[in-house]
Amino acid sequence: MEKKPWAAEYVVTPIQAQRWIEAQFPQLAPVRVHVVGKGFDNTVFKVNERYIFRFPRRTIAVALMEVENAILPSLSDQLPLPIPVPQFLGRAVADEFPWFFTGYAMIQGYPPQVSTETDWAPNASQLARFLKALHAFPVAKARQLGVPYDEIQRLDIIKQKHTILPYLKRIKESGLYASFQDLNDYIDNVPVLEEQFNPTLIHGDLHIRNFLVDQSNHIAGVIDWGDAHIGHPAIDLSLIYSFLPAEGRSLFFAEYGQVDEYTQTVARFKACYSSIILLVYGFDHRDMPLVKAAQQSLNHILYPSC
Repeated sequence: MEKKPWAAEYVVTPIQAQRWIEAQFPQLAPVRVHVVGKGFDNTVFKVNERYIFRFPRRTIAVALMEVENAILPSLSDQLPLPIPVPQFLGRAVADEFPWFFTGYAMIQGYPPQVSTETDWAPNASQLARFLKALHAFPVAKARQLGVPYDEIQRLDIIKQKHTILPYLKRIKESGLYASFQDLNDYIDNVPVLEEQFNPTLIHGDLHIRNFLVDQSNHIAGVIDWGDAHIGHPAIDLSLIYSFLPAEGRSLFFAEYGQVDEYTQTVARFKACYSSIILLVYGFDHRDMPLVKAAQQSLNHILYPSC
């Protein structure tokens, strides 16, 4: 593969984060930090066991964080699940770090692991209520807050197929998915349908690492809103295909509302696209829980009864 999309331009260390946070927010002193994640866009620290601070890793992440900081305060009381709300807006640090950073009150929860058949029913209902409320948020208000339209052609299945070819090659070469041929056949045969939809506000990057669960594996909060935009709800509905088996999907759509064939096709493909990238990302970072969760997601997508 060529340069990976998660390659960082700046990696903030715990010592740097501690120093900068303490200098800009003395009310938090003494600051205690530890790394909780290194995603595509941000390095994430837990601070004083109460807050989460995120520092951009790439130039592109700065604009994404700006969108988050603009929309999240207006969304927080409109949604039935907790979301992060910006509380500390940090400044660039001369000669050390070129971008602003953001701190939030911590949402209690854990990244989801491989789920069991007892988990999906309550999660299906929670997700339906959450996405129904999110997709009903007024588009005009979102635009006033600076939320963009889709700028990277997320609905272009032909383009997205081309993007994931190197990832499919890695999966095959590394033996990361036992049913690789079924996966490859699905990608080859996804139909390209005529685009049709009414745009809504969407999260834009809903997958198994962008929400948190409690100790019962029930959804506790939705995080990482940098890809929020005005677009097709199918992009968010992809989570239903990667996280829920067929029975869970039926419960979800009974509460959310039924969707057309185009939406189902795009949502299922987007779920597959995200799961493929997460599988390779998890393998590269030796994150075996993510590898196993991504493999389970692919099973949900290809074999709905799993």
